[in-house]
Amino acid sequence: MVTGKGGTGKTTVAAALALALASGGKKTLLVEVEGRQGIAQIFGRAPLPYEERKVADTPQGGQVYALAVDAEAALLEYLEMFYGMRRAGMALTRFGAVDFATTIAPGVRDVLLTGKATEAVRRRSGDQRRGDQDGSRQPHIYDAVVLDAPPTGRIAQFLNVNAEVAGLARVGSIHNHAAKVMQTIRSPQTAVHFVTTLEEMPTQETLDGIDEVRAVGLNVGTVMINMVREPFFAPEVMASAAEGEIDTEALIQGLKATRMDHPERMARELAEEMTDHARRLRTESAVRERLSGIDHPRFEIPFVDDDIAPAALFALADLLRDQGAR
Repeated sequence: MVTGKGGTGKTTVAAALALALASGGKKTLLVEVEGRQGIAQIFGRAPLPYEERKVADTPQGGQVYALAVDAEAALLEYLEMFYGMRRAGMALTRFGAVDFATTIAPGVRDVLLTGKATEAVRRRSGDQRRGDQDGSRQPHIYDAVVLDAPPTGRIAQFLNVNAEVAGLARVGSIHNHAAKVMQTIRSPQTAVHFVTTLEEMPTQETLDGIDEVRAVGLNVGTVMINMVREPFFAPEVMASAAEGEIDTEALIQGLKATRMDHPERMARELAEEMTDHARRLRTESAVRERLSGIDHPRFEIPFVDDDIAPAALFALADLLRDQGAR
């Protein structure tokens, strides 16, 4: 499970993690549940249907499949599996009853979304289910499933909703379904990974989210610090720049030597940028110090200037694997 505050690059990190886990000829499934089609965009694909589709092959012979879970489609599948009521469910859909139910009871939607994701985890060879797009009667069996989960602010509620449903429905298919989902989510093999940046608000949400996830009995995995910037200058230069102490005259002379136009103005602008850069890194250093107190592994992912293209995604996957993502 990969979560993070909006803007931290959660979906990108989830995709890179899926690629990293597919190394060595393995097969992973990357699942999204927010209806944004973020996975399709990252991999340069058309919008994903409610169906597992291969989106990438790794250089090491692995494969990454993706699934965009839709609550309505998941409900129809649920009604068919447990009650043989797919036709009735389709009628409810036409009347808008499904959307109405999942709107007034958000927990229902979360049960459906988590249920579909964990179903892929519980598969075993020999399961007989509907065929996939290549016509096989066997579902894909994955070495790992990565869920691009909702943001940190509601991750504990999202993942724990099945425990609440299982408690309300004491017997029957709904109870059994919710109990199986929670058994998978609380398994030692399942972990919630937090994506953050070196900024105050995402970091505080990460710290709060870790406490909330622990409180409901779930496993915390790693903290992935995304968009880490390297200093452009030596430490002593950065320290002076953070205090606004920059030798502007030396900058002017250097710019004149390169025959740049308007060296005085450019020197002032460069000095301002150096100061901003140094102060940002000083703030990030303080935030990193806060994160160092977390009793979980921490990975650092560098800032990428351009849009994340597939090549950059593979590079990020290699970096995660080198830091211990297995």
